[in-house]
Amino acid sequence: MTKIQEKVAIIGGAGHVGLPLGVALANRGVDVIIYDINEVAVAGINSGIFPFRENGGESELNRALNSGNFQATTSPSSLKDATVLITIIGTPVDDHLNPNPDLIRQSLMDLIPYMSSGQLLVLRSTVFPGVTKSVERLLREFELEINVVTAPERIAEGFAFTELLTIPQVLGCRNDDSFERASHLFGALSGKSLRCVPEEAELVKLFSNTWRYIKFAAANELYGLALQSDLDFEKIRELMVKDYPRCADFPRAGFAAGPCLPKDVLQLSSYSQSFFQLGSSAYSVNENLPNVVVRHVKKQLDITNKRVAILGMAFKADSDDPRSSLSYKLRKLLSFECKEVLCSDPYVIDSRLVSLDEALINADVIIIAVPHREYLSITSAKPTFRAWSLK
Repeated sequence: MTKIQEKVAIIGGAGHVGLPLGVALANRGVDVIIYDINEVAVAGINSGIFPFRENGGESELNRALNSGNFQATTSPSSLKDATVLITIIGTPVDDHLNPNPDLIRQSLMDLIPYMSSGQLLVLRSTVFPGVTKSVERLLREFELEINVVTAPERIAEGFAFTELLTIPQVLGCRNDDSFERASHLFGALSGKSLRCVPEEAELVKLFSNTWRYIKFAAANELYGLALQSDLDFEKIRELMVKDYPRCADFPRAGFAAGPCLPKDVLQLSSYSQSFFQLGSSAYSVNENLPNVVVRHVKKQLDITNKRVAILGMAFKADSDDPRSSLSYKLRKLLSFECKEVLCSDPYVIDSRLVSLDEALINADVIIIAVPHREYLSITSAKPTFRAWSLK
């Protein structure tokens, strides 16, 4: 393999998007610096501790550290020696569900003193449509000749070290030079690059996440209809998909949340000036599922004076990431309906959680909110409900 001469600095790189990317590049011969202001995370990374659940994460990290191509730092001056800057900072949504498309521009303002003409800037996270142009204007304001490439991350948490090597990389570029540099760099991973303009790349990521979210909403809406009729949605679903290719991608019902899907739907809604009715409806359906769960449990039994245990506080199965998890919304709803809510998760770090044994012993009712593998074989004489395809 020809060594890639670029020196890469990943801005905000200690998290779920930047760290796997940096480790994967380093393990394929690229010199990588992870720059992040989180001192605890940086120290842990440099000592070989992968800060979140990721299949193969710790072994891949230690392999990168041993290669001599990789280190993490809290010093922004490390950006000066980089030929490629990859920023992981995306577009957040505030408490009023409005996206803040200026955050990337604001964050880069502080780093301008460490940037120089000739560098390549890669926008890796999900961004609001038009953010790439805004960043390009910012660089011109400071007379920096830096090409900007939009290269959205499209991996699933937990599968980074598989998907980085298999999923084609979409590269939104303005010119041949930026495409050649970016495709050569990302070619160290999957070897497959798809060229477009930045505006198309921005929408590729938003459309992809929105499409998945809408499919989940469709399943959850139909699940509600089955539940309303006291019918087994999962049995209906199995009959739909069995040897029938046109329904093969019909998902199971369950909480659809996390740091990406709902946020990206809200971004598209804002971008469309709130005329994106399908996305808005999907958001309403998915966010309402905890209410559906509570109504179903209350229909089966009186929980007024009972302790209810929620098992699973991450936003999806076998993850330690609780960001935007609907289990916390379920907890809030139940707190108004029952005597006490006990929450447990084998992966999530939260001082309010109890052990699985404590939850099972002390609860009168059990709700398995997330299908962690540890929960799939749980049997109990106590009333037990699943928040996905409820029975």
